[in-house]
Amino acid sequence: MLHDHQTREIPVKKIYVFVIKSYAGPFVLTFFIALFILLMQFLWKYIDDLVGKGLEWPVVLRLLFYASATFVPMALPLAILLSSLMTFGNLGEHYELVAMKAAGISVWKIMRPLIVLSVMISMLAFLFSNNILPVANLKFQALLYDVRQQKLAFNINEGIFYNGIENYVIRVGEKGKDGRTIFDVRIYDHTDRQGNIKVTTAKSGYMELSVDQQSIIFTLFDGYSFTDVISTRNYRDDRPFERTAFKEQRIRFDLSDFDLTRTKEDLFKSHYTMLNIQQLNVFIDSLNLKLAERKQRYDLTFFRRFNHLASLDTSLSPQKSMVEPAERRRRAVADTAKNDTIHKAVVLPVLANFDHLEQVGITDLAINAATTARDNVVFNKNDFETQLENIRKHEWVWHKKFTLSFACMILFFIGAPMGAIIRKGGLGLPVVISVLFFVAYHITSITGEKAAKVGDLSMFTGMWLSSMVLLPVGLFLAFKATSDAPLLDAESWRKFFQRLFRTAQMKPKA
Repeated sequence: MLHDHQTREIPVKKIYVFVIKSYAGPFVLTFFIALFILLMQFLWKYIDDLVGKGLEWPVVLRLLFYASATFVPMALPLAILLSSLMTFGNLGEHYELVAMKAAGISVWKIMRPLIVLSVMISMLAFLFSNNILPVANLKFQALLYDVRQQKLAFNINEGIFYNGIENYVIRVGEKGKDGRTIFDVRIYDHTDRQGNIKVTTAKSGYMELSVDQQSIIFTLFDGYSFTDVISTRNYRDDRPFERTAFKEQRIRFDLSDFDLTRTKEDLFKSHYTMLNIQQLNVFIDSLNLKLAERKQRYDLTFFRRFNHLASLDTSLSPQKSMVEPAERRRRAVADTAKNDTIHKAVVLPVLANFDHLEQVGITDLAINAATTARDNVVFNKNDFETQLENIRKHEWVWHKKFTLSFACMILFFIGAPMGAIIRKGGLGLPVVISVLFFVAYHITSITGEKAAKVGDLSMFTGMWLSSMVLLPVGLFLAFKATSDAPLLDAESWRKFFQRLFRTAQMKPKA
């Protein structure tokens, strides 16, 4: 018996190794393909912020690396779905899956090593989302902010006024073939903040970088420097100026503003996307406590300022006690118009002991007080909504760290059974089916997250909506794959609908 058991175990272990090897290649391939596609989308989106700024290759590569790390939560589920579908599709297409079933090995047993591997990947995805992704987001957002704030590289074109250097405007009529010789040069100096009062012209010259590459030096030949004299009286009418001729003149322009200036990362550390679970728990508790104290303080302040509202008797009929008859209201409006005023006051019984002007003044005070109270309520309502939205964003990131791991498991249980059912490998039909399921997952996930952020759904329901929708689909496909149900067999579906119609026709009419 022991010998038979050992001979039966050895092929199963070899099958496990074979299945893992068949899965590892497509998984790595599809993961990096998905990551590359998302990275190209990022470059297309921010191409205007990257091109023409003279960024060094280390800066660009570092930015792309950090961006790739932030795209892992989207690329990983797609890679698991597509690779599992391709793996079992290849096994089914080459009848290897049929041979394993004929040897008495069930589909569940064949999937066992990949289930264990998917659990490990899900755990690694959680650790990545909790520990690495916040740091990657911090590095990426800080570097992207600096790159977007970076000035365009120094580049003067012929016949175009260039204002990239602060307080200077430069125009070059023509440039030599060597790129450094220039002709018909005009330089407008605005350092005095007085307009074009200093102008330098030259017939020719050349441009060169300083040794430390922090400045650019213009060496000009055969030119003039014009300076408007604005210290004399009536200079606007007389327009006096000084002219200085030169054979050679050098002007140095500082290029330190064109260097990439790094912002301190501490300015971004408190953003909710750059926190781990422990930090998110502290932030969420602090924000909830702050909101509760804010509401309590507002309640005390409101009823202290408007304490008469607490004793307001709302049982009185507004028709009898608060509003005058229509005829009297029309008379009050007519009297107001006759007195050339813009007030249309409704005279209340409490104002009957005052004359008309006093009634108008009291009404104005009441309207102003009511407007102030309304504005105060609207302001505090908007402030409460802003704080609640901030809390929901922190809770969104907290749930996101768990939904990524769970999505990896669900999409595996969709991809592997679907591959065993369709029995097609390669990048054809599996890619189409994977894209359809991933689009459904992504749309459901985005819809639930947006509804949760604005408060239309609870945070748990919105964040786990995609998992709630796709989990039954995965369990259904797994059941169909393990029971060898003809899910995609047209003949079986035809017979199913025939039985369904036959049963509907046999039902007795009421």
